[in-house]
Amino acid sequence: MALPNKPLGELPAIANPEIVEHKVDVLIVGGGMAACGCAFEIKKWAPADLKIQLVDKASMERSGAVAQGLSAINTYIGDNPIENYVKMVRNDLMGVVREDLIYDLGRHVDESVKLFEEWGLPIWKLDADGNNLDGAAPAPTLREGGKPVRTGKWQIMINGESYKCIVAEAAKTALGTENIMERIFIVKLLLDKNKPNTVAGAVGFSTRENKVHVFTAKAILCVCGGAVNIFRPRSTGEGKGRAWYPVWNAGSTYTMCAQVGATLTMMENRFTPARFKDGYGPVGAWFLLFKAKVQNGLGEFYANSDSVKAELSKFMPYGASAVTPTCLRNHLMLNELKEGRGPIYMATDVALNAFLDDRRAKGMDEKDVKKFWKHLESEAWEDFLDMSVGQAGLWAGMNIEPEKVGSEIMPTEPYMLGSHSGCCGIWTSGPNEDWVPTVNGPRSHQYKWGYNRMTTVDGLFTAGDGVGASGHKFSSGSHAEGRICAKQMVKYCRDNSHTPELGQSAADLAAEIYAPVRRYLEHVGKTTAADVNPNYCKPAGIMMRLMKATDEYGGGVATYYMTSGKLLNICLDLLRMLREDAELMAAGDLHELMRAWENYHRIWCVETHIRHIEFRKESRYPGFYYRSDYPTCDDANWKAFVNSTFDPATKEWKCEKVECINIVETEPWI
Repeated sequence: MALPNKPLGELPAIANPEIVEHKVDVLIVGGGMAACGCAFEIKKWAPADLKIQLVDKASMERSGAVAQGLSAINTYIGDNPIENYVKMVRNDLMGVVREDLIYDLGRHVDESVKLFEEWGLPIWKLDADGNNLDGAAPAPTLREGGKPVRTGKWQIMINGESYKCIVAEAAKTALGTENIMERIFIVKLLLDKNKPNTVAGAVGFSTRENKVHVFTAKAILCVCGGAVNIFRPRSTGEGKGRAWYPVWNAGSTYTMCAQVGATLTMMENRFTPARFKDGYGPVGAWFLLFKAKVQNGLGEFYANSDSVKAELSKFMPYGASAVTPTCLRNHLMLNELKEGRGPIYMATDVALNAFLDDRRAKGMDEKDVKKFWKHLESEAWEDFLDMSVGQAGLWAGMNIEPEKVGSEIMPTEPYMLGSHSGCCGIWTSGPNEDWVPTVNGPRSHQYKWGYNRMTTVDGLFTAGDGVGASGHKFSSGSHAEGRICAKQMVKYCRDNSHTPELGQSAADLAAEIYAPVRRYLEHVGKTTAADVNPNYCKPAGIMMRLMKATDEYGGGVATYYMTSGKLLNICLDLLRMLREDAELMAAGDLHELMRAWENYHRIWCVETHIRHIEFRKESRYPGFYYRSDYPTCDDANWKAFVNSTFDPATKEWKCEKVECINIVETEPWI
């Protein structure tokens, strides 16, 4: 049940919450696709006495990035060689990726997609004549040899409004609802008192009642998604809070793992997607299924011009590939806007009418053309109704008919993630197989150290957005990666007989978690307005300060994603002060307590992002961010990973370059 609205009052917080302690073997933190994959798979491999608990900040049915639904599954290998999948990801992410992790995912992802269909997800198929059947039409399943409707080499169309509900139901059934706790926000991971560099538990609080939950666990899967609202959004006023990625993703995965010493990788990478303006509606189906193209405000289809080819050549060899990387497509769009040739439109009218002209040219009867048109029109709207209802509402509210007029598209504010067209995240072990490179040195340089997808901290695993340097997993890949972790965590528990022990008492942990509440209760009576007080600040104000700092100094929309070493160091200074002031956050109810801890996570997360961009002396992802002092790609010096590690004992950060090793042949481009 949803919380009451503010006028009715949120659930009040008290100074001394109830403390509940749990002892488990495996703790799954999160409820998105990766968590569901692990929950579905783990009981197959676990002995009967292995205690497994899943804890989700939300409700699993609508938790994570797939919560609102999807109109396509973007990673399905099918008949494609897995090596080509690796090349595609490597190309799109400008050459710096963990090919072992990508190839390993390619071996497992299709099984997840076949499971989705068996659980009830409608997947579009081709009929015997090669015509599209939507997900409601009878057709052989993928496992039976049915051919999916592809919108590109790797994507397949679905009727996916209930996608997450279907996947969550299977996960709950497999794990057992008695092993699932919802509306519990895990905010800290905890190290073992006796074993160095070993995870031992986690602590969080209920967003529905005044309880702090302390978990002791031998193995933990941290899969809380990426980071949203770390940069000022383009949406303002009544639209503030509208974002492309789910607003509840607070960088918790990266922050909590980093705080216990897990090495991060490629945190300089961010994803700045081009989406339909204001509604943030998806563009993939329009580009791939409807073959729409972009045009500037002069009506020019600029993407294939000679000037564009010259511009791409500055970023060779990536501009030489048959498919322009996502960041460089953004770069071309930004160039048009800066030169005054905006706005940029998705030529929806041209694309839809081209379909009709094609059918007429092939001799289709005009009556059938009209019937085909109705079907095409419904597909165009359904793309949004399946996954971005707000965009459909915006079209309707602005009298936009996509068959008659194009719709404006625009790069959004930046996000941080590791499963879409981004690759920031945590440095993890690849599969322990001969073809995975063997590298000497600390784990922060190695490619494998025993347990697949384990971080550099023993017993701590991650998947989906958490795994760095290996994007383009999307929903299906995140689920598959969760399944991989399930087996590995069971193996880890079998191999390690130690009993985890926490270094802090449950009472001390509860006091830390509820500090914002106690601060509020102590000082709220000292002013006539609860939100204005010299003794504390509220979460909303802290978030506004964070967004202003990153937007203006960290390469946000205000500067066309441009920053520099000087600006980045100003941003780091602002973040240090912000972190100090955040220690004075106050929360009068459980909703504000959740917002306070989300702010703590966002500040940590974005600081790692700024540190990494400052450390890498080049612009590796033009269109996502630019450094004015190092404006191009520098393969000679920077075709390498940037890894960083926080030492929990000394509280110091270390950034370093790590060798990027190719496993799959580098030519030809695909």
